[in-house]
This record gives sequence, structure tokens and C-alpha cells, in this order.
Amino acid sequence: MTYQEFLQTKIEIATESGFDIEPSQLNKALKPHQRAGVAWALRGGRRAIFESFGLGKTVQELEFCHMAAGHENGQALIVLPLGVKQEFTRDAISLLGYEPPRYCRTMEEVRAAGSQIILTNYERVRDGDIDPTYFAATSLDEASVLRSFGSKTYQTFLDKFRGVPYKLVATATPSPNKYKELIHYAGYLEIMDTGQALTRFFQRDSTKANNLTLYPNMEEEFWLWVSSWALFATKPSDLDNSYPDTGYVLPPFEIRWHEIPVVYGKDADRDGQIQLFQEAAAGLQEAAKAKRDSITQRVDKMREIVDASPGEHFLLWHDLEKEREAILQVLPETVDIHGTMDYDLREQRVIDFSEGRTRLFATKKSLSGSGCNFQRFCHREIFLGIDYEFNDFIQAIHRCYRFGQEQTVIIDIIYMESERQIKEVLLEKWKNHNHMVEKMIQIIKKYGLSAAGRQQALKRKMGVERVEIRNDIYCAVHGDCVEEVKRIPDNSMGLVHTSIPFGNHYEYSANYNDFGHNEDTEQFFRQMDYLTPELLRVLAPGRVAAIHVKDRVLFGNATGTGMPTVEPFHALCISHYIKHGFQYFGMITVVTDVVRENNQTYRLGWTEQCKDGSKMGVGCPEYILLFRKLPTDRSNAYADEPVAKSKEDYTRAQWQIDAHGYWRSSGDRLVAKEELTEISVDNLQAVYRQYSRQHVYDYQEHVKLAKDLDNNGRLPATFMVVAPGSWNDLEVWDDINRMRTLNTNQTRRRQQMHVCPLQIDIVERIINRYSNPGDWVLDPFGGLMTVPMQAVKMGRKGYGIELNLDYYRDGVGYLEAAKDEVETPTLFDFIGGGDADD
Repeated sequence: MTYQEFLQTKIEIATESGFDIEPSQLNKALKPHQRAGVAWALRGGRRAIFESFGLGKTVQELEFCHMAAGHENGQALIVLPLGVKQEFTRDAISLLGYEPPRYCRTMEEVRAAGSQIILTNYERVRDGDIDPTYFAATSLDEASVLRSFGSKTYQTFLDKFRGVPYKLVATATPSPNKYKELIHYAGYLEIMDTGQALTRFFQRDSTKANNLTLYPNMEEEFWLWVSSWALFATKPSDLDNSYPDTGYVLPPFEIRWHEIPVVYGKDADRDGQIQLFQEAAAGLQEAAKAKRDSITQRVDKMREIVDASPGEHFLLWHDLEKEREAILQVLPETVDIHGTMDYDLREQRVIDFSEGRTRLFATKKSLSGSGCNFQRFCHREIFLGIDYEFNDFIQAIHRCYRFGQEQTVIIDIIYMESERQIKEVLLEKWKNHNHMVEKMIQIIKKYGLSAAGRQQALKRKMGVERVEIRNDIYCAVHGDCVEEVKRIPDNSMGLVHTSIPFGNHYEYSANYNDFGHNEDTEQFFRQMDYLTPELLRVLAPGRVAAIHVKDRVLFGNATGTGMPTVEPFHALCISHYIKHGFQYFGMITVVTDVVRENNQTYRLGWTEQCKDGSKMGVGCPEYILLFRKLPTDRSNAYADEPVAKSKEDYTRAQWQIDAHGYWRSSGDRLVAKEELTEISVDNLQAVYRQYSRQHVYDYQEHVKLAKDLDNNGRLPATFMVVAPGSWNDLEVWDDINRMRTLNTNQTRRRQQMHVCPLQIDIVERIINRYSNPGDWVLDPFGGLMTVPMQAVKMGRKGYGIELNLDYYRDGVGYLEAAKDEVETPTLFDFIGGGDADD
């Protein structure tokens, strides 16, 4: 396979595993857009339909299950929220003319039922009463309700439905919360592993775990990928301009916010302090307290709104049981439902309100917020309070604001003055939701429902327009490193030093040439197979390749183990380079800050350690893997051009310091242990490391010191100040300044941050140890050009290759600054240059 053919295999479009069917062969009762959606889903096999409220997801789910089950000669399962089975039963009989689906609670009932389509609730699947793998086809109706069950239930559903041939997801409101819910749907549908999708499309915050945002330059590709397995539509013409929008025009919509003032200073806390300001958004406890303390005020406002419109029906949303009780007290006409009520009674009350027999209906969003259709007799809704759950909020609004509603929908939202921030968050999520839907509709209008258009669009992101800047002391190339290293002459590089991408852990550009843009570690090394032989070819005989790597943390929700594990990436790299002819001859360990690492991964938490220490690992150090290209003369193994030093210039004293890899900062004396607790936190990290190198290590003493600092409020939670120093600095470098990277300059300049920078301290040491002045030093993954820049500063010549154009531009700037620094003459360059009399 050529390199270009390999890159073609990286294009990710959801595979089609179903069967082709003409829309005309589907049930005649379906409207054109509905038949198109069902045919598209059947062709894909595992797909999602995200259509606005009232576009007919129910009949599309029924038809999908009917056709898929018939094709596979099996049964189909539709999983529903509580209280909506009557909608499916009615549509199956009255609209599609099929036999009524059977509602089943257990597998015994399923096997006894002769029905092709089985209905059940999410709770039945979650609790193990229903086995999804028994069915040929399944559909999750209003699948977003999975969110209310928590991540554990999501993982359960992922496992329970794995391998089902035909799977459909249907909801009107995939969450706009950083699009992560879409990633979860892709995992459930077996389109792409959740962890892989997060890595591919989202940039990580190196200081905080799970803080992921969509790469700006990946947005178009992300939506193209989503549109290959998910169908978005707000009206029929979104799918095809020929589909009529008749009957699919939403009514006028009015939202009314009612802010209730907070009375301050009436309560004292446990210390007797009067609270002058209250902020519900400060935390869960504050929000809950704001809710409890304001029930009477909010219910009075609800009654005022209801009394002002005596002839209208109202849907009354509440969250707390005490709110429900207060509503019944001030509005006795209200009919309510609650979680402990008999299920059949609950369902009957829902039906009564939907058919207009009840005027006031009080319920929770968790009970009636999904699947229920109340638009025929109700156009007024009142929210007794607000919270951060946008999906539940928007779903509840659309119980009345739907196609088929003939009156202006009025939504009254009651909230406290202290909840203004919660209101702002809800409005921002609403804005994000609208943006997401708009992006998907644009893509569908542009490329249609076929995969061919998307495939061609994604191919355009392959390849790069080459740029090269070359002079006497550096060469910087914007391009694919595989193609670029092929241009370098044999045996011409004195040192290869780079930080390779850590598998598919990060992506550095929206380009299929990117090494981070791979499905898994195996595919990453397949791409490395095209680069590594070229690196061996260009490296001078006997010279060194120093490869910076780090093991990878694999999270339990991605691996299915339930616990974080570690992929020994450094060991895989050793095997890879040896396979291609490099001679492995050592490894330098660079210790890392375990506290900072935990802030990034949450896998080494103190709380979890106290709960069960058996699942806790240790921090992941970084490694410099040392490889050598064999010299021509192997009798003494000296390089063809040795990295030689004069003993006059390179003294025994300097050799000893370099061999230990430890360079002390200036100081007038050593510090005693009892002085450590008096030193500022800013200096404590370096001072303790120095102290630990000079004394016999005592674990109990170490723990006591950290405990004393903690008791005095001087033990930071964001970084480790009492990390032990190493006595073997040749193999373990414990004094790397982790803040000293080109990202420091990037931050000052407000430029794009590199996601995984190489520390300058490491680069300095490697260049000094393994290259001669005047050598070319190559970094095929140049990034911000740290390696070639430092090579220039140290009297070598730097050669950097980078695919990311933003990094490349900034890196050239750093190289130019380094070039100016070494070429600019100083006053001392002119001293002694003239005659003595001058």
C-alpha cells in the first residue's frame, strides 16, 4: 500500500450495514420526508433521527422496526419513556394499519407475545428484565432521557445493545453541551468508539480533565461525519426542497420571564452571620436552598398567572414534592401525577389532559417531559422554577409547542432574582442548540442524504500546500513529514530529536495527513512505518535519535474495564524503532507532577484512593528513548563522525555534572529541613527537591512534612511542591521546568497553544550530549520549532517540519528571532579587531 493509499483509509464516514429499499415501497401513510428518513436509516442499519417535534418520529420508528424485523425474520423492540406507549399503539393501528405492538415487562412476556414489535420502558432494559440482543432491530425513543439515568446507565445500554443488527436513535433535542452527547450516540450506534471520537474532534484542556471543546478548524469535518449517521430536520424541506412544508409551520411563540425578588438579610448562618447576598448559581446546595425558601412566593405567582386566564388549560411544571403539594393547596382543581403513583393511574391522567378532559395538570419534566403530545387542547405552560438541565427544559416546552398547535404558545417561567446566572446558562445552551441544528441542516441541504458527497468533501482535507524557508542555519518546512523526510539526503542529519504524537491521543490539525488523526494505536504505528525507515536513512551513521514519549491513560468508560488503565506506549515505541533497524541503548526518565496529572485525568484522586486503593496506579513519567544508527565501522562502534569534545574545553568537572544531568541553581548555602515550612510555596518545590537529594530518604518524615504543610494551608491542590529529588540524575531528570516551553511565549502573545509541547530543558540537554556544533538537528514533528530553534541557539543548524500552519508560522517567528540573536554582533565582537593604536 502506498502512503497516499494509506491516507485514503483514514476518511471516516459511517459504514452502511443495512439494505436498500425504495421509499415508494414503504407504508403509503408516511409522508415523503418520513419515507426518505426511513429508507436512509434502513440503508445505514445503525442511524439516528433528530427531527423537530411533530415531524413524525413515532411512525418512522414503527416503520423502521417493521421493515428491519421483516427483513431479518425477527422481532423489533422500541424502548420508550414512561407514559408514551399509547402514542405508539395509536399510530401503529390508526395511521399505519399494523397490528398493535405489545407492551412487555419481561422476556417471558416477549416470547409469549406474537407481535412483531414489542414496546418496553427504559427502566425494564436498565434493570435487566429485557434483553435487547434477542431482537433483530431496536429503537430508542427520546433517547436523550438516558442522560437523566446517569453515565452508568449509558454504559450499560452501550453494552446491552452491542451487536444488534439494526439500531435507531430518535430524539428532537440532542444536547448542545459541547456536543458530547452526539459522541455518545455514535458510540451506542457502533459508528466510532467514544474515546476515539473525543480525541479526534475535541481539544483537551491540559489543566483539567473532561474540559473538551471542538477544534475550530475541525468543525466542518465534525458535522460532515455526524451527518453521515444522523439526520437533522426542522421541517420536511430541510431534507429535500420538493417535500412540502404544508402543515409543518410552528405557531407563534411567546416566552415570559417572571423574576421574583429575594429578601436579603432575614436569615443568619450557623455562625450568626447575616447573608446580605444570595447566589443560587454558586453550587448545588445554594440552588436547592433557593428553591426550598421560595416555594410560597413562586406558587403565588403561578396562581396569579392561572387566575388571569380562567378558561385556558395549563401545564404546570415543578421539580420538588413540596412544590407539588403547594400547587394542590392553592389550585385545588389541579390534577397531578408523581413517581409513587400507580402506573396505570398516571398514564390515564396523562391521556385525560392530552384529550382536554383536565384543565390544570401538574407534573415533573422527568415524568412527562418527553414523548407526550398536549398541543391539541393546551397552549399554556408554566415553569415553577429553573435549573441547568436544558434538554429537559426544551423537551417540556415542546409538549405544546409542536406542529398541529393552532394557538400562540405562551411559556411563563418563574425564577428567583438569585437565579439570574442559571437563566443566562439556559439561554446560552438554547443558542448552542439552534446553532447545532442549523449547521446540520446546511450540510444536508448541501450534500443530500447520500454518503458520496461527504466522502468527496472530506478528501479535500487531505494533502498540504508545501512551504519551505531555508537559510544557512535553519530549514523550516510546512508539509507532511513523511513526504518531506524523503527529500533529505542520506546520512545528513547529526541528530534526530522529536516528541512524536502519542498515538491518537491528540490531533494537531484538521488534516488526514496528521499522525494524531488515526483510529487507534495500531493504525498510528502503520503510519509511522512510512516515516521511521526514512529517519534511519537520513541519520548519520553512529548518531542518535532521541524520541520523547509518554504512556497513555486509557479510561474505563472507553475500555469497558470501569477503571483507568495505562497503555505502555513507550514500550510499543521501542519495539517499533527496533523493527526498523534502530539500536536501542537507553531511556531517560523525566518525572512529572502527580497532582497536576490528576487534575488532567482524575484517575489518581485522593478520595478514590481512600475508598479502594487497589484500583489506584501511579503517575506517568515522560521518557526520552535513545536509539542509534549503527556506524560503518562496528569494531569500536564510534560514529563515522564522533560527537567529540576537547578535554581542555570539556573538563572533568563539567562531565561529572552533565553525566548526572543535574545543574544546581545558584545559592549561598544548603537549607535545613526545619526551614522548609517557612519557605514560600513559590520556592518550596525547588528547595525540597534540593533537600531530598542531600539527605537519606525517610518516607515517614516526607509524609509528616506534607501533612504539616496541609494543616497550615500551604499544600497546593494544583501542583506538587514536595516531590522527592532523584539520586540518579543520569536516568531520571527531576528538575525539568514544566512551565518553560514556547507555550509561555504563546500565552503572552495570545497565540494558539500547542497541546503537547516539548520542554526546552530537555532539548538543551539532548542537543548538548548527542550533537556537534554545525550539525543538522532534525525534528520531523516540529510544532512550534522548539528543537530547531534551540539547535540554532547552540551553534547547530535546525531542521523542522510541521503540518499545522498556525504552529508553523509561529515556529518560523521563533527561528527568525534565534537567528537574529546568534548573528547580531555585539561590542565584544569588535574588541581586538583593530590596530593597537586605534
